[in-house]
Amino acid sequence: MKIVGLIAEYNPFHNGHLYHIRKAKEITGADAVIVVMSGDFVQRGAPAIMPKHIRAEVALEAGVPLVLELPVCFSTGSAEYFAEGAVSLFEHLGCVDSICFGSECGEYDTLERIARVMTEEPEKYRELLRHFLSQGTSFPLARQWALQEYFHDERLTKVLEQPNNILGIEYIKALHRRKSCMKAYTIKRIVSDYHDDCLTSGYSSASAIRKLLAHAGHSIHLEDSGREGFGMFDEPNLSEVLMRLEREVPKSCIRFLEETHHIRYPVYANDFSVLLGYRLLTETRESLTEYLDINGELANRIMNHADQLVTIDQFCQFLKTKDMTYSRISRCLFHILLDIRKEHMEDYRHNGCCQYARVLGFRKDAQKLLSCIKKYSDTPLITKLSHADALSDTGQRMIAGDIFAADLYERIVTEKYKEPFINEYTQQVVVIR
Repeated sequence: MKIVGLIAEYNPFHNGHLYHIRKAKEITGADAVIVVMSGDFVQRGAPAIMPKHIRAEVALEAGVPLVLELPVCFSTGSAEYFAEGAVSLFEHLGCVDSICFGSECGEYDTLERIARVMTEEPEKYRELLRHFLSQGTSFPLARQWALQEYFHDERLTKVLEQPNNILGIEYIKALHRRKSCMKAYTIKRIVSDYHDDCLTSGYSSASAIRKLLAHAGHSIHLEDSGREGFGMFDEPNLSEVLMRLEREVPKSCIRFLEETHHIRYPVYANDFSVLLGYRLLTETRESLTEYLDINGELANRIMNHADQLVTIDQFCQFLKTKDMTYSRISRCLFHILLDIRKEHMEDYRHNGCCQYARVLGFRKDAQKLLSCIKKYSDTPLITKLSHADALSDTGQRMIAGDIFAADLYERIVTEKYKEPFINEYTQQVVVIR
């Protein structure tokens, strides 16, 4: 049985994801697909717009046989940690032949060439990197310039500015570091870019879809919206929004968007603002540096301006600098909220990264695939949290972080929409028949 692994967030699921699934099977010749998906928090440093089990169910309805959860310590990490976590999970399964990811350039050889230099770090590259860092340049920009000089290729500037290219390079690096037998493939993103915030014909980005869903049925002040004039205007109601999305997402996704709107979603970073404010009251400059990705400089900025926190979005905008992006700051703030610490990540990486494969959902016809995993996997397959008792201390700490993150997200859903709280221990694996 030939299996291809896909790494996704489905935030939310759209036609581009459907294209990715079909194209991945086509170019790899795979018989089946396994998706590793971020849980309730995603890599750009934010909560997913809707809960993980709904997003998993949409993917299953679209034909994905099996969806596994990427532990939250990796799903909210930098591109390097995100990729390392996902690749390690596929590696532990023991039956995945390849991974296939989307990229803006669509040129595997270009991404592999960059990844090999970043992994092996030849002396010439290290000298160039040191040179640009000594000029006070941020590490991402210094790395970009060093690679451009190393290859004498100005085209690489564009490649290294695109988020899916960067993730693709990190996937390839992770494969190299693990000396993996899995083969990597890339497919070119079609029509829309990652950050496009307007709908395009048939293949809009998740960013554009989230933006459209954000204010469905809400009244907004004109002066706050960027439109001319004053007073109020009504955003399109949900029915109008869903009509516009009919060409952008599968029909099954439309049904979930309709049935769960203002019941289970949307959830946004700003919904966690009060919780972050509370957490910062308990922190010091020294304690903040214990969290993943937070250095002394950012810890000082956070503590010096903690009283100015109104919303997480506003605080990220306030804290960002030319050397520190909005996304990095947002990730750091959610590391504080979710108690994701440097020492924990060091422990996880030292012990092979992912400690288990937790099932979010599967199709009934995926029994052969599940049997294959059980036969070849060297890591526990978790379908019930009671199974986690057999994990190592490292694994139990990792899954405890997942449970806390899911329950925190659920608490926000409960507070926002006055729906009953669904404890992570009572949440059922999604099964599509």
